[in-house]
Amino acid sequence: MHVLVVTDQHAESLGGVQVAIRLQRRYLERLGHRVTIVAPALHRQGYTPSDPAYIDLPSRPITRDREYGIAWPGRRTDRALSQALAQLPPVDLVHVQGDFWGAMIGLRAARGLGAARGLPGALPVVHTMHNHVDEGTRAVTPLAPLAFWGLRVWRRLVLGRARGEVARRSKGAWRYLAELAAEANVVTAPSRHFADELERHGVASEVQVTRGGVDDEEIAGAITAPRTPRSRPRLVWLGRMSHEKRVLEFIDAIALADIDADVVLHGAGLLLPKVRERIARAGLADRVTIAGPVPYRDALAAMRDADALVQTSMGFETQGLTPFEAAALGTPTIFCDPQIAEDVDASVEWRVADASVAALADTLRLAVGELAVGVRSATRGAGGEGARIADPDPLRIPDAEGRRFLQSAQTERLVEVYERALGSVDGR
Repeated sequence: MHVLVVTDQHAESLGGVQVAIRLQRRYLERLGHRVTIVAPALHRQGYTPSDPAYIDLPSRPITRDREYGIAWPGRRTDRALSQALAQLPPVDLVHVQGDFWGAMIGLRAARGLGAARGLPGALPVVHTMHNHVDEGTRAVTPLAPLAFWGLRVWRRLVLGRARGEVARRSKGAWRYLAELAAEANVVTAPSRHFADELERHGVASEVQVTRGGVDDEEIAGAITAPRTPRSRPRLVWLGRMSHEKRVLEFIDAIALADIDADVVLHGAGLLLPKVRERIARAGLADRVTIAGPVPYRDALAAMRDADALVQTSMGFETQGLTPFEAAALGTPTIFCDPQIAEDVDASVEWRVADASVAALADTLRLAVGELAVGVRSATRGAGGEGARIADPDPLRIPDAEGRRFLQSAQTERLVEVYERALGSVDGR
């Protein structure tokens, strides 16, 4: 089949959704399917469009670093997309993987493609909802209700009245998502906990789970690399340095816990200057370092090398891919979000009791204390200071358990969802 993926941001930009889309494409193509990815053109300095599977829509950058852009849904965008698709084989299914302009562009595309083919309705649509629009918006503005109203107005101007049934109990951001979901044949979410929340708020009566997997080959390469020598535990944090990720709270917890560990922060964002300032003010420069943004392969290597990943956001992530990647690499996670911990369901983990800095500090002390025993034991057993940590390690996740997170397993599930959407067309 030919799957048209439409998303809010370019697949080559930074972000967990983008990683998931790139992996889905690769593994779908290995099964003989064709994938075309539609998104706003990327304005990052040095980027040159070259992949024939990408359709780059006319767009404007919306961040200072030009990493992210917006393509305005409307006739101009419709024409650009239609002209690009005219050069390709017919599309069988539209997979919307966006919650804002990408969703609107994708739904308009499904309508237009259906009409061009003489169908009574749109092409089949699978809509994966990646963003916790309610929580994310409330985290950045006190005017969230007004923003939700604006999204609904925008959606109606672009798409007209919502098609299909919309549950009366859906309100605010959930109402906006429900009006988008009403046009999909199948609605999915990247985790069970977010699927349950979408159902609970009336976005859709049934939400399937299509998790983002981790690259089989990258995991295979990273897992064979030796872990570097150390004399104390090493913790790693990866993500965008923004308020909802709670990176500043993490630094405060490190200072409060006074742990004897090396902590490496991978990523960047608006809070990076404050992160540097807080590390210096707390006197943590001997323990906390900032590696900055790194390529995907280096991020995996960092997680494999670490004794534990620290996941700090709460109630924001719709999947939280890094703990899944860490588990596939054998690295346990210190979880702040119990819902993500339930989804990962790993045999080795630590869970923070609540959202307070004090609770995170307590869990950091506990985890580092337990990990330190393993570090000291491995060092003595291998012949002294500086020796490599021995494997197998009782505080590592077994390889057999980690294999369930691989992309090959998740792609089989995704194809099942596509077939369900295709099979539902006659019954709509």
